Amino acid sequence: MDKLLWMHCFVRAVETGSFSAVARELQIGQPNVSRHIASLEKLLDTRLLHRSTRRLATTPEGQSYYAQARHALDVIAQAESDARGEKNPHGLLRVSCAESLGTEVVMGAMPAFLARYPDVEVELRLSDGYIDLVAEGVDIALRGGALKDSALRARRVGTSERICVASTAYIAQHGRPAVPSDLLQHECLIYTLLGSGSASGRWPFSSGDVHVSGRLRLNSLEGIRRAVLRDMGIGYLPSWMLAAELERGEVTALLVDYAAAGTPLNALYSAERLLPRRASAFIEFMSGVFANTPGLDGVSLV
Repeated sequence: MDKLLWMHCFVRAVETGSFSAVARELQIGQPNVSRHIASLEKLLDTRLLHRSTRRLATTPEGQSYYAQARHALDVIAQAESDARGEKNPHGLLRVSCAESLGTEVVMGAMPAFLARYPDVEVELRLSDGYIDLVAEGVDIALRGGALKDSALRARRVGTSERICVASTAYIAQHGRPAVPSDLLQHECLIYTLLGSGSASGRWPFSSGDVHVSGRLRLNSLEGIRRAVLRDMGIGYLPSWMLAAELERGEVTALLVDYAAAGTPLNALYSAERLLPRRASAFIEFMSGVFANTPGLDGVSLV
């Protein structure tokens, strides 16, 4: 009887929503995963999961057990690490962040982080889209904006300033908007992941939101940046992405007097998991990096 294995199978089944995913992760057969969870349910004399051909769902008892089992497994892992004398951060750290932030800022900091923590490995997942941290086994996600998911916790690591911006060539041809409502007469570059449907074209200003429109829609902030530099329209972007171009005068920040407050840049992690030392070390390290990155340090570039 290996109750820890049964517990681990159940916890990861809840997090991934799939017996086959757990089987691949643990390198055991799928029937074994099903059998281990059934053995756990028999031991506890209660049903933990509702099974169907399409999905797994926890019962109320299963959800309660999951929260305690997840914490117990994290505590055991930490205890084993301490017993082996592994006081320094170690192991594999999975981090998710937006592609632009990852390639331009986080990747640049990786050599120093890995040199400081030689026993830590980092798997960096770059995507502008939403991911389920728990289901995908991600330790930390670096994301901008207020925390909306109660299943997560957030630690602020920076402040991201967003600005309306256009190239000097675009402004020369189409003019400069004087007030936010003037954007309705301009070609705006729409970032589709800013929201769903019409919400993706809602740009915030201190005087209120403006619903903008444009013929080019992209799901990548880097794509928006490149479209701005190619004189294709007005973008709404984190200022750090255009710090060099702003300094050289290749682009111009617009509607500065109406700019909304900066948004928090947070390190997100599961509220139900014990944060490993390697994750805490990464958060502290990146806080220092962002504090020294123009546009992410809370100081306006415009």
